[in-house]
Amino acid sequence: MKMSGTEVEAAAGAALEVEVEQAAPMPLSGAFRCDAGELLALVGPSGAGKTSMMRVLAGLMRPQTGRVVVGGEVWCDTARGVCLPPQRRHVGLVFQNYALMPHLSALDNVALSLLHLPRDERRQRARHWLDHVHLSAEQQQRRPAWLSGGQQQRVAVARALAREPRLLLLDEPFSAVDQMSRRGLYRLLAGLRRELAIPILLVTHDLQEARLLSDRLVVMDAGRVLQQGTPQAIHHAPRNARVADLVGIQNRFHGTWEGPADAPGWGWLRWTGADGTPGPRLRVRDKGKIPAGQAVAWVIPSDGLTVLDRAAAGADEFGAVVAEARHLGEITLATLQLDVLGGVPLLLTLAGAQRQQLAPHQRSAVRLDSALVHVMPMRSR
Repeated sequence: MKMSGTEVEAAAGAALEVEVEQAAPMPLSGAFRCDAGELLALVGPSGAGKTSMMRVLAGLMRPQTGRVVVGGEVWCDTARGVCLPPQRRHVGLVFQNYALMPHLSALDNVALSLLHLPRDERRQRARHWLDHVHLSAEQQQRRPAWLSGGQQQRVAVARALAREPRLLLLDEPFSAVDQMSRRGLYRLLAGLRRELAIPILLVTHDLQEARLLSDRLVVMDAGRVLQQGTPQAIHHAPRNARVADLVGIQNRFHGTWEGPADAPGWGWLRWTGADGTPGPRLRVRDKGKIPAGQAVAWVIPSDGLTVLDRAAAGADEFGAVVAEARHLGEITLATLQLDVLGGVPLLLTLAGAQRQQLAPHQRSAVRLDSALVHVMPMRSR
């Protein structure tokens, strides 16, 4: 039910703090925090450890070494021998497969999670939350088989919230529903977030979904937390080439760092081919952390690229030919081959009127905003 002002104020400090370190039965390593009212997305490929991390939070798996605290209450502290069972953690769980009882109505599915309450109060609270997720009175009486996938997921969300959890965990909650239902569930979650003063964790493999819904991302791979921050911060400055791959940065290139440029805070980057063939020299931001001569990878976000309707003229402008242009509704996916290093491919997602002018084999030019180039040292082997 909707929190009172006092309850919201008290819950505002109910942050989730996590530290986990283990080598078996599967590697899991990292630390992060999720504030009350914040939505944190765990992203990474299959096998990255996202669901395992969520199982640790829910009390379904005890880590070798770890600490889980919610609002100052210790749920797990292996150093002190503390590990509360799932039923004492007040966690709301929403799964990909809904996990509804097929022989019960939507109303009874939600009421089933409230067996600690008197029968009349169970149904009253279940009805409240089903109303809250926009299921009609008639839909509330249906069994799961007579509800759409999106409606079943709304029942699952209502069930998770009915127990007034202190932490809400969403494990790939929207992947089993169609695109239309998914957009409706996004709006539902956005609306609920304005009322729920609790930490919310979303596990998803859908990067667009993570960027759309989350305040911050935790990027995981092979059980380790590689980087965390706002979607924009990670997209503009991935910690390394692996993070760049995992968050879907399409334009990643090779180079050699040549050292400081002609002004403080700027340096010279020699763009090279994958085989080390030297190409153009770019004047980019310099954080003073890379020695001259170091082989590097570098990325540039899509908002650092501008397609020009004239020939290349400036130092950071390059002639190009349109190799492919696929017009998909309101966006266009385009591949341009630059007139450097034998035709370096550049992938663009364009919106607006300009995209309509692109056609295969058309000559064009691209400007790179060198201030948005992010340089990363190559890992030595």
